[in-house]
Amino acid sequence: GARRLITNALNRSQARWDANTWAASLRSYFSPCVIALYAGVIRYWNSLLMSTKQGIVLLLIAASIAVLTAFAHLSCIFLGPQCFETQMAPVSVIESAKAGTLLAPLGTIVVSAIFIVFGCYALSGATLIRRLPLLSFGIYAIAAACIIRGIMPIQLWMRHPHKVTDTVLIVGVVWLLVGLCYLFGYKAVNGKRV
Repeated sequence: GARRLITNALNRSQARWDANTWAASLRSYFSPCVIALYAGVIRYWNSLLMSTKQGIVLLLIAASIAVLTAFAHLSCIFLGPQCFETQMAPVSVIESAKAGTLLAPLGTIVVSAIFIVFGCYALSGATLIRRLPLLSFGIYAIAAACIIRGIMPIQLWMRHPHKVTDTVLIVGVVWLLVGLCYLFGYKAVNGKRV
C-alpha cells in the first residue's frame, strides 16, 4: 500500500514535470515563429508607408475626377434634358430641364460647385495650393462621403444584382476608389501610416 502510494505520488510529480517541460519546449519551439510573425507584420506595415509623391498622385487623381465630374454636370445645362437623364439626375431635375425652370440649372451649379470644392481640398491636401480651412476634417469628410457613395450601390448589387445597372455599379466603384485616394493620399502626404 505504502509503496503504491509513493509510486503514485512520484508519477504525479513526474507528470507535472513533464507538462512543465513540454510547455517550456513548446515556448522555445514557437518563440522564433512568433518573433518572425511579428517582424513580418512590422515589415508589412512599413511597406504600406507610402511616399509623399505617391500620396500627391492619389490626391491629384481624386481632384481630377472631382473637377471632371463638376464639368460633366455643368455640361447638362447646355446639352439639355437628355444629358440630365444620362447622368441619372433626380426626376424633379429632369422635369425642370424639360420645362425650362430654374431648378435644373441652379441645382446643377450648386452640385458642380461642391465637386469643385472637393477638388480644391484634394489639391490643398497635396500641398499644391494654399492650405484650406479645416483641411484634415474636410479631407476625411470627403473621403467618407465618397466611400459611402461607392459602397451603397456595391452592397445593393451584392444583395439584389437585378436592381443595379452596370453603369450604377461602375460609378459606385469609381467613387469608392476616389474616397480611398483621398484617404490614403492625404495620410501619405502627412507621413502617417496607411
